[in-house]
Amino acid sequence: MSKRVVVFDYGFGNVRSAERAVARAGAEVEITADYDRAMAADGLLVPGVGAFAACMAGLRTARGDWIIGRRLAGGRPVLGICVGMQILFSRGVEHGVETAGCDEWPGTVAPLRAPVVPHMGWNTVEAPEDSRLFAGLDRGEHYYFVHSYAVREWELETGNEAIRPPKVTWATHGDRFVAAVENGPLWATQFHPEKSGDAGAKLLSNWIETL
Repeated sequence: MSKRVVVFDYGFGNVRSAERAVARAGAEVEITADYDRAMAADGLLVPGVGAFAACMAGLRTARGDWIIGRRLAGGRPVLGICVGMQILFSRGVEHGVETAGCDEWPGTVAPLRAPVVPHMGWNTVEAPEDSRLFAGLDRGEHYYFVHSYAVREWELETGNEAIRPPKVTWATHGDRFVAAVENGPLWATQFHPEKSGDAGAKLLSNWIETL
């Protein structure tokens, strides 16, 4: 039986490209902002493009922050992509203005410090050896990034041997920054798997297999 994924449509994401990519990876896909359908899906994919503050405003209007929190409280998988990953952190800072995020992870989304911004194009990542998200993918594989902001420090400390520490993947463009996270039912990527060719398709398939 195929898994059912909802691509959350709150007005700030490439929902059609995400829909096609998830369907190719083997899941049934629906684009919606409906609360009940988003809650009932096997997996919820939260895309995001544009400014952190605008995405958070759109997400709150659609009750997406509430949906994400409720799903995670019940151990229900969520995958954030690009700004859909950034809004999962505590705060974003753009042009000196701080905006509260979903606060699922501590941390600040801040401007990248690099000779060329935005970071646009293909780049490699440093994934943990035991990553499920990157299982079956070569360590030198490239993924497609488009962003000017990122999380430069991972701040979550578990300090509890009973809790598995999150698996954090890094990339470098001027700064070293968080490129992906696997943390229980909450996974996220700064890059766009739906634009990353066969590697991105494999990554989405890995996520779907965990649902």
